Amino acid sequence: MKRPRFIPDNFTLILIGLVVLASVLPVSGDAAVAADWLTNLAIALLFFLHGAKLPTQAVVAGLAHWRLHGLVFACTFLLFPAIGLALRPVLEPAIGPDLYRGMLFLCALPATVQSAIAFTSIARGNVAAAICSAATSSLVGIFVTPLLVLLMLGAAVQSMPLGEAIGKITVQLMVPFLAGQLSRRWIGSWVETNKAWLKYVDQGSIYLVIYTAFSRAVVEGIWNTLPLWQLASLTVACCVLLAVILVMVNFIARRLRFSVEDRITILFAGSKKSLASGVPMAQVLFSGAAMGTLLLPLMLFHQIQLMVCAVLAKRYARRPETP
Repeated sequence: MKRPRFIPDNFTLILIGLVVLASVLPVSGDAAVAADWLTNLAIALLFFLHGAKLPTQAVVAGLAHWRLHGLVFACTFLLFPAIGLALRPVLEPAIGPDLYRGMLFLCALPATVQSAIAFTSIARGNVAAAICSAATSSLVGIFVTPLLVLLMLGAAVQSMPLGEAIGKITVQLMVPFLAGQLSRRWIGSWVETNKAWLKYVDQGSIYLVIYTAFSRAVVEGIWNTLPLWQLASLTVACCVLLAVILVMVNFIARRLRFSVEDRITILFAGSKKSLASGVPMAQVLFSGAAMGTLLLPLMLFHQIQLMVCAVLAKRYARRPETP
């Protein structure tokens, strides 16, 4: 049976269930320490598999369409943060400083891979360019996102020197990713053959981070300090951010005279943010109860962007065939 358009997918429903579970049965004490170690190992494995899955040749070949990729990267890593900072006078009073920092963290993340490609395909856009843009954005984000977070959030990031923060990012994210790239010649075909069940490694690492992060937040009293009206305001803020970025990305792509197919690719690759990359990066960059609050905007935005982009993709798909 086909799932109704606005019903969240199973992945999102499990995330919601984990937040509820953490609210009722938070992990704490020695169990929390063990959960943190397990989470860090799962994140290292996640980025190792990402490196093993990403064909370097495809990324290099796809960079030939430099105008399209340059615009997608500009929207992802420049336009998004600029809009997030420009909306500060409106967003910060409405949702509070902690959730606003979560919005800025969201703005610094790379684009999604799977959903950007899927929506581009449904909308009959330039799928080859979407594959290259989304995959390269995920790779570039490992380097760019932590720097953007350090620039925009500063003191909200773990209290460590810049060099130490970059070193931690390198060890936990970049080294496993590069190890995966180097091992592609031996395990690349095996990873491709078994990608159907290896996706559960991706999801499992995200589940672990969400559960441990919200457990810490619950122990510190997040639900005593975060009223329902603030969650409602956050939902509106995510909708506003997505609406602004969709309008601006579409406007810029039209002004630069891209074809319809390329505009579709730019719209879906340049307006979406990756939960799969954001959750592990939050685990590395942030600590304590603050991480639970910082992840709330990303979780909400993730579901909203899926619902809105599904509607847009179907509308584009109904356009007449061009000769």
